[in-house]
Amino acid sequence: MPDKRVVVYLGLICCLLAGPWAIAAESHQESLWTPELTLKVKRVGEVRVSPDGGRVAFEVGEAVTEGEKSEWLSHIHIGPADGGPSLQLTRGEHSCSSPRWSPDGRFIAFLSSREKGKNNLWKIRVDGGEAVALTEIKSSISDFAWAPDGASIAVVVTEPESEDEEKARKEKRDARVVDEDLKLSHLHLVELEKDDEGKYPVRQLTSGDFSVGGSFGGGMDWSPDGKSIAYTHVPSPQVDYWTKADISVVDIDSLQVRPLATSDAAESAPLYSPDGKWIAYTASDVPPTWAFTRRVHVVSASGGTPRPLADTHDQQPSLLGWTADGSALLASETHRTVSRILRIPADGSAATDFSPLDTMAGGAAVNHTRTHLGFTSQAWDRAPEAFVSPIGSFAAAQVSHVQDLPPAPLGRTEAVRWKSSDGREIEGLLTYPVGFQPGRRVPLLVIVHGGPTGVFVNSFIATRGAYPISVFAQRGYAVLRCNVRGSSGYGREFRYANYGDWGGGDYRDIMGGVDRVVAMGVADEERLGVMGWSYGGFMTSWIITQTDRFKAASVGAGVTNLMSFTGTADIPGFVPDYFGGEFWEVFDKWRAHSAMFQVGGVTTPTLIQHGENDLRVPVSQGYELYNALKRQNVPVKMVVYPRQPHGIREPKLQLDAIQRNLDWFDHYLKPEPVAEKVTESF
Repeated sequence: MPDKRVVVYLGLICCLLAGPWAIAAESHQESLWTPELTLKVKRVGEVRVSPDGGRVAFEVGEAVTEGEKSEWLSHIHIGPADGGPSLQLTRGEHSCSSPRWSPDGRFIAFLSSREKGKNNLWKIRVDGGEAVALTEIKSSISDFAWAPDGASIAVVVTEPESEDEEKARKEKRDARVVDEDLKLSHLHLVELEKDDEGKYPVRQLTSGDFSVGGSFGGGMDWSPDGKSIAYTHVPSPQVDYWTKADISVVDIDSLQVRPLATSDAAESAPLYSPDGKWIAYTASDVPPTWAFTRRVHVVSASGGTPRPLADTHDQQPSLLGWTADGSALLASETHRTVSRILRIPADGSAATDFSPLDTMAGGAAVNHTRTHLGFTSQAWDRAPEAFVSPIGSFAAAQVSHVQDLPPAPLGRTEAVRWKSSDGREIEGLLTYPVGFQPGRRVPLLVIVHGGPTGVFVNSFIATRGAYPISVFAQRGYAVLRCNVRGSSGYGREFRYANYGDWGGGDYRDIMGGVDRVVAMGVADEERLGVMGWSYGGFMTSWIITQTDRFKAASVGAGVTNLMSFTGTADIPGFVPDYFGGEFWEVFDKWRAHSAMFQVGGVTTPTLIQHGENDLRVPVSQGYELYNALKRQNVPVKMVVYPRQPHGIREPKLQLDAIQRNLDWFDHYLKPEPVAEKVTESF
């Protein structure tokens, strides 16, 4: 008889290979991908396996657009780890998120704003019943973790307004001084036995002029004996201060705090070993850089000199947990176009793959007993679902079946590679139009990712987003997503290859990709479009100042002027790191790489989309480009999305952004219509 794990794994591979194409080939009643249909794709995440490995809790999010509502509503589902039917555990009009099993497996704690509009901590029995509020926090909770004995829960709480501050705000005398009176976050302990007043006591564990957590990779962890908590902290909650992250340990009884990792690197994500003798964490390079190099270190729980473990392929591991025997750690990392899981031995020997390189394994989490791993998996033709695998050996089993999409054909997607102008190999994902006929050239749309350390991976092409790949393919476009130099997934050297050179080598990488798809006989060179969000918006605004090959462009929340961006964004240290100095020190370099100083003579019709409440790339960046193009009589349209931060979050506004991009490129590139019913598949 074959090993059961092998059978499960082969079943997963069959699922990966089949996907919706198998359905489409058998059905003559396919739907067509529309903006509205993409919002039917459910979010699946926070996959958490019970301590005994028998059950799995996971989060499912759905778009709610009825009447005045425009939001993503998340609830917690629970099902058996063998893939049997699951049930919805939480309900109501307010989202419930971040499920965490109690050590005995009887309860699940979660976060919800179902009362008073604040994100508070709740718990619910896994066998049913009403949820119980554990906290009445007036601000918010950003993280939490059960104590090993299940008698309490540690929470990270942001300071609320004081009574004086609340009164001043209500009386309209609430002037704010920049960089002063920032709200810090600190560790608190929620006791799960009620006091004489019938409430769950909350005790503050940390205090002082620092903030627990961090903008990138915070984290906290209980010692196995429940006597202490290791946690990440930064001097300020402002995003730029991630570079100064350190790790300390607080004693639960005495509240004594001792530093653990306080070097010039940014240290975060502490994890105790099963025996409590060691703490693993990640440390950045020195000095920390915005291209995010990290390495796993191990240090004695009592302190001492840390010991680095083996480097990983991309040198960007995110720690998941220790193995039960303490011999290794599991970490997640991107390898080219695949999100994967690694095994990093504690003895310093080389890291190895835990999940196969052809299987997407994202959002992974190790259970309390370190026996199982929960994660989501998807592919270009397969919507996300929850999966579980034993930690002893990878054997993925699907545990959720929440996607109920109609059989709609998708454009075949494959990885393509080409040589850039300097001989560097570049990779991208090419999606063909639905029903593509070899020998017939089609309009090509190029999408540039954000970051610039983002990366396009082999994810489902019909998920939400301003740039609807599945709908583009349905309408007759080919879509190329380029992983240009600076992207994650291709090693440290590749990720740093755009330092001081935004709009240089990365621009040539993109144009080389366009030439590759033209040479393949796929792209019509006279019908090219380009788009991107954030850094992708920077590149799009830059591209239209360098070439008129593209007949239309769409700039989403784009950086258009490096100087004014740095002076108004919440990350003023970002561009100086990439360009080797402040703008008054290397002015010519900043100016030479800003689209706004090259904008004269642009002719490309350009759509600009921007969130009005964007702190990362302020909306003024969009206005600068809009007015410059408008004053040159270039066809330009700018759409501002109220209430939205750096990404559009509300479903109705997401639909608006999608439709405007479709209309914009349809108008200027005029794709040939695809037959209403497509029965063939690749």
